[in-house]
Amino acid sequence: MRLNRQLIPYLFLAPALLLLIVFNLVPTIATLVESTFILSLRSGERVFAGFANYNRIFNDPVFWKSLQVTIVFSLLVNPIQIFLALCLSILINQNLPGIGVFRSIYLLPIAVSLNVTAIVWGLMLDQNSGMINGILTQWGIARQPFLHSVDQALWSIIVIASWIGVPLWSLFILAGLQNIPPPVLEAAKIDGANAWQSFTKITLPLLRRVLAFVLVADTVANFLMFAPILLLTNGGPQLSTNLIMYETYRRGFLYGDLGASSAMLSVMLVIVFIIIGVELYVLRGQD
Repeated sequence: MRLNRQLIPYLFLAPALLLLIVFNLVPTIATLVESTFILSLRSGERVFAGFANYNRIFNDPVFWKSLQVTIVFSLLVNPIQIFLALCLSILINQNLPGIGVFRSIYLLPIAVSLNVTAIVWGLMLDQNSGMINGILTQWGIARQPFLHSVDQALWSIIVIASWIGVPLWSLFILAGLQNIPPPVLEAAKIDGANAWQSFTKITLPLLRRVLAFVLVADTVANFLMFAPILLLTNGGPQLSTNLIMYETYRRGFLYGDLGASSAMLSVMLVIVFIIIGVELYVLRGQD
């Protein structure tokens, strides 16, 4: 029995679609459902409560603080990572002496798990025995509290997140750069365009799709930032690094309030969809 040729692409896509449904769609629906129940890991009770969990978190200043910290974190880390990734991808796309060795080295942070990266950076940022403070003292600069400072802790998390994020996103941008037809750039050079004009008028517009994907993926990844907070700051000091993913973990698994935790995740999901919609609208092309 011959299969309909139109069904063949769907058969190849079926395993990936099945994994997406099982590990993404089903948990999302389960979270939305659980957000309408009041349940506890301690008592085991589970009672339908409608929007009571949402009402509780909307009247909780800790939730609003975590949402504020998360939005500020995203507004800071996204442009920093994408700008540095763009600069890095342009650098490694050049035919420079020793660039092959650099291309191998700059990918090393991607090969290390986020947990290990967070622990190593935590050791380097230690106020008393950290390598970075050791270097600062050699330069005559006072030791900095970094992860123990209300003003510096979030920036420290941004550095840790960027250590992995920048080389990762630069790979996608590099693929976009190498997909630009060389004759297009050569034609612009013949027409008298300088390097900056070629970059702004040709390269960036042709990278629109890639940058849109990177921005969306980076937004989602940073909204889900969790491991460095759990391992290094526990949301402190004074909730300055209490990202919403850590707050949902703290509310659900430390306090046993799974209903409120699910409601927070649902609200975060809606916010992420809105932000992604705005980003795609801003970066939309004529096609």
